Amino acid sequence: MGVHSLLAASGGTFAVSHTEEEWRKRLTPEQFDILRKQGTEYPGSSPLLNEHRKGTFSCAGCDQPLFSSDTKFESNTGWPSFWAPLDNAVGTTRDTSHGMVRVEVHCSRCGGHLGHVFNDGPRPTGLRYCLNGLALTFTPAAA
Repeated sequence: MGVHSLLAASGGTFAVSHTEEEWRKRLTPEQFDILRKQGTEYPGSSPLLNEHRKGTFSCAGCDQPLFSSDTKFESNTGWPSFWAPLDNAVGTTRDTSHGMVRVEVHCSRCGGHLGHVFNDGPRPTGLRYCLNGLALTFTPAAA
């Protein structure tokens, strides 16, 4: 478990933090539900699902770069999926909600909930970071 995972698991703070009221002002209601309340968007609803340009996917809460388009793949799950994050961009915690044991993925800078990671992804990592598109923003690479 990384440093940020330990902070999250122990209720620690992150480099970027805001009060609940401040988060509500910064985010749309849907983003707030996902990033701050561990919600999930409907499968197939994210425009980022079909984003295939070169670029960077960042946290919608704090703008930290999280994933490169080079690691995005079609998982056919209905959510944007990646096989690896950028270095030190995300943390993980054990999630036992909904009667399941899963691994939650959160932004290492603001702690925002992004989605979950599973062990059924492609090579080279074998991982599938299954993320909520509303938790992300996309910046195309410079031409």
